[in-house]
Amino acid sequence: MSVIRILIVDDHAMLRSALRVLIEEQNDMKVVGEAGDLSDAIDVARTAMPDVISLDLSMPGDSGMSGVGHLRAAAPGARILVLTMHEDPAYVRSAIAMGAWGYVVKSAADSEFISAIRTVNMGQMFVNMKGPGSHEALCQSASDDIAFAPIAKLSQREREVLIDVARGHTSQEIADRIGRSIKTVESYRARMMHKLGLKTRVDLTTIAIESGLLRDHINMPSQQGPGS
Repeated sequence: MSVIRILIVDDHAMLRSALRVLIEEQNDMKVVGEAGDLSDAIDVARTAMPDVISLDLSMPGDSGMSGVGHLRAAAPGARILVLTMHEDPAYVRSAIAMGAWGYVVKSAADSEFISAIRTVNMGQMFVNMKGPGSHEALCQSASDDIAFAPIAKLSQREREVLIDVARGHTSQEIADRIGRSIKTVESYRARMMHKLGLKTRVDLTTIAIESGLLRDHINMPSQQGPGS
């Protein structure tokens, strides 16, 4: 059995201890490091080679969304799973735009956190939200909202690139996947922004989520079981 290697990043020592106990109760998981701030997390990530990094967004010093990017750079092979108290869809969009693979609120059940780890480790996104900021609200069908009619202007290849951009892949990673040059990928992105009237990568991610393009790429807790 392949064991999922996990780094826990949170400034609350008691929560880190509780997460460690929960994770190490699983036969397929192992905690390979802990950190109470982003600086230590970067150092541990570089040496521990985690598969999944559980990251709190609210820590002292330089943290927040920038932490996602810093940890991706420190451990390119790791999937970032945001574990936070913020139940705001804007945070979800920003986290995904920065390259996070999952978003779980701290009020979620233990089983959902464990499912999230397994899901992102398999290369699939996992979003745990409730109420008006739920995944359903983020991923409404384009047919339900005329605001996303411009998506129809995109070619199939542009839609594929848009999905990759929204999932946090770099231009090099996208180029490797589709067998094109970085310059070509950047041309696709520029063309999409022009067609959709957008200016930033966050804008692209937002419209990808809200138009439903990521519908088949994000798993909801209701679709996961504790042992899935």
